[in-house]
Amino acid sequence: MMFEKILVPTDGSEYAGRAVEVALSLARELGSRVVALHVLDEMLIMPFEVLEEEGKKILAEVRRRGEEIEVPVDEIILFGNPRHDMAKITTKSGADLVIIGTHGRTGMEKLIMGSVAENALKTVEVPVMLVK
Repeated sequence: MMFEKILVPTDGSEYAGRAVEVALSLARELGSRVVALHVLDEMLIMPFEVLEEEGKKILAEVRRRGEEIEVPVDEIILFGNPRHDMAKITTKSGADLVIIGTHGRTGMEKLIMGSVAENALKTVEVPVMLVK
């Protein structure tokens, strides 16, 4: 199976960073594109501008790392619910593989698999690779 577009959701957390590294490395080996995704979580109570600025910085870092190893990186920043929107985002991005960290920025991250990763496993229709 050939993976032409690899979607990697990132919130800037440690686990997301690991997933980004795996996605970039695999993309380099396969000659694939990486689609870096940051979702501005509609459930967070912060000014939208602050969330958007943080998201842009996170995605810019993924792009920079991709440029270093000559992997093309597309950036997507959306407002929504990362837990519920993964299947729709995966389909709209045209990704044929999702690489996602097992935990994100949640209070119980050390106890259970992240809800975004868990939901991706249940709803996304392309292969999903979890990175711990």
